[in-house]
Amino acid sequence: MTPKVSIVIPAYNNVQYIGETLDSVLNQSYDDYEVVIADHSSVDGTKDVIDSYSGHPKLRILSPTPVGGGAQANWNRVSSEARGTYVKLVCGDDIIAPTALAEQVTAFEAHPTAVLVASQRDLVDSSGGVFIKSRGLQGISGLVSGAKAVRATVVAGSNIFGEPACVMFRRDLLEKEGGWDNTHPYLIDEATYARICFHGDVVAIRRSLAKFRISASQWSVRLAKQQSDQAIAFHNEVARTHPGVLSQIDLMVGNLKAVAMSYARRLAYMRLRKRMGHEHAVESTV
Repeated sequence: MTPKVSIVIPAYNNVQYIGETLDSVLNQSYDDYEVVIADHSSVDGTKDVIDSYSGHPKLRILSPTPVGGGAQANWNRVSSEARGTYVKLVCGDDIIAPTALAEQVTAFEAHPTAVLVASQRDLVDSSGGVFIKSRGLQGISGLVSGAKAVRATVVAGSNIFGEPACVMFRRDLLEKEGGWDNTHPYLIDEATYARICFHGDVVAIRRSLAKFRISASQWSVRLAKQQSDQAIAFHNEVARTHPGVLSQIDLMVGNLKAVAMSYARRLAYMRLRKRMGHEHAVESTV
């Protein structure tokens, strides 16, 4: 039978954490779901850990995704194999709460116009220690229009929806939009959410249902500049393709905040570098 939810995991050099990630997705209070995972030709033993879970009735392990294509290649690979009504992508070093699926499916069922449900998340270090609790969803709460949610993320100058582990959305709309949007690679998740949001309403659950590990790959000034440039390009694209959603002031504020947030993020990572441990894999180099 077709499951209600597909959790899809695009793993890449996550040997330290992939077991914890799989444990979190395979121990949900909600039962009507599948888990699809593919390793992106990792070189650190990630595949061996994944294979140790083979035989679990909810887990479908795909053959390794060939080298190349960056994050989008593996994200689209696992998502295209999903069979559920709803999709939730969880990266190979993040964690979801035991009630994550139950709470997000309940939100969809309570709000038939919803196309995406997002929760807050905790930011954790390499050992799982929380250093920021309940982050995300600035400016929205409960049921809001998709256009309002997109405006809020632009004005914030950063991805208020959070990383994929925070989000669940309708699979048919991801397919309709052609898969994950890699026009602005650092915003592959936020840009894709925005496309989906414009199809209906969003439910913002203002409590943490996921944990995101901080990444040591975002320290450089060069990367901060690339992130802010791509965020500004994304904001301008929203303004151009959806006239009326953003005012000129919204656009100006969002673009200024995008620059400020990129450098603030870099400074925060530098201060926390001792807590980062193993550096996250950078999928764009695959």
